Amino acid sequence: QVRLVESGGGLVQPGGSLRLSCTASGIEFGTRPMAWYRQAPGKQRELVARITSMYRTNYAESVEGRFTISRNNPQKTVYLQMNSLKPEDTAVYICNTKNPADFWGQGTQVTVSS
Repeated sequence: QVRLVESGGGLVQPGGSLRLSCTASGIEFGTRPMAWYRQAPGKQRELVARITSMYRTNYAESVEGRFTISRNNPQKTVYLQMNSLKPEDTAVYICNTKNPADFWGQGTQVTVSS
């Protein structure tokens, strides 16, 4: 079955950086779009960044220029490099793919606080 496992979350000060990883199994990784979503307490889940099988990327306006999504197909892993983090980036970050239905990881907590 499809499995997505995230890692790399944690506590970081404002202005700091984190890199999230999501490793997939049970899918033909190289042919699938991959995405990162986030959900903060009391808020709806929102798309943060997406990368297609052709390496096209798009980002939420709130993270454009600060976050970078990338993928390593042989390692079946998608990354989210997050720089210049702000307190409002605090959320659970969740990996997603479509195969063709949506599949979700368990999420990894990112907390930006001084």
